[in-house]
Amino acid sequence: MIFLIFFCFTCLAIGLAFLMSYELRSRSKDFVLSLLPQGRKQLNQVRQFAQTMNQAAAPEKLQSHWHLQQWWIVIAGFFLFASILVFAFTRPISSTRIEAEYLKKTDPQIYALLNGEILSPPPEVDESLIEAAIVEATQLEQQYSSQNSGAINSSPIDNTSFDGRAILDTSLVDRKWSKMNPRYKQRLLMVFKIMKEQYGYELVLLEGYRSPTRQNMLAGNPNTTRAKGYQSYHQFGLAADVAFKRNGKVVISERDPWAMQGYRLYGQVAESVGLTWGGRWKSIQDYGHTEFRMPGLRKTQEMAEKLIAESLNDIN
Repeated sequence: MIFLIFFCFTCLAIGLAFLMSYELRSRSKDFVLSLLPQGRKQLNQVRQFAQTMNQAAAPEKLQSHWHLQQWWIVIAGFFLFASILVFAFTRPISSTRIEAEYLKKTDPQIYALLNGEILSPPPEVDESLIEAAIVEATQLEQQYSSQNSGAINSSPIDNTSFDGRAILDTSLVDRKWSKMNPRYKQRLLMVFKIMKEQYGYELVLLEGYRSPTRQNMLAGNPNTTRAKGYQSYHQFGLAADVAFKRNGKVVISERDPWAMQGYRLYGQVAESVGLTWGGRWKSIQDYGHTEFRMPGLRKTQEMAEKLIAESLNDIN
């Protein structure tokens, strides 16, 4: 904006100077008229050169104008080289290609499992659908508790995790795929694909990367998680929580028989591609949780920052 104002001011000053100074207008006119003959002369020279070059390209001029014909080779080579440079610098960088190269180098097992097909994440789920699912899950849990009050309940789904999400501020929840490490993300996307194509279950991402702050908040409820900041694979982009989508609605609660069957299938498929399923745990069953226990991983802040930066670099 500043440059535009300065440019307009300069043009206005020059225009006023021309209007107010007869001498300046006279000198400018003489200068332009002096350039015209030179311009015409140069234009005629360019025209004659173009005609000579055009005639030199003819087969019958091969012997007499061979030195000019070399210029056609130079000109053609220049345009060919320039087109290659333009294509190289304007070609869009494919994040899937970068991710494929990364997996081929760091995790050839999952690369071979994908058979070279890098999967793309689905669209982000509408936040209002998740909020409605949390409310519905809470209501189902309350109904279940009231129906079984006073009875000894040995159900494996007592220690569900959705109640922790309902209580805490969901503004801290990251539902994007960008901070997931490709080693885990491609495995999870493969699970998404198998669940939809083979079993008819559409999966949605509830939470991927989890900040250490949110992890410590969740750790305050031992029925949700017992891992503190940098003790969970969420901080390393190697874990996620998922739910299902049915008839346009998100379903979280394990009290829903259809969802519970889906979670069991989800666990089987996830384990088949090398992931650890939370529904197999003894202390807390987290049916929507999977994680990739990367060999040699040290659970430190430095390692978490390195893996997250690695994931973002692959996207960018």
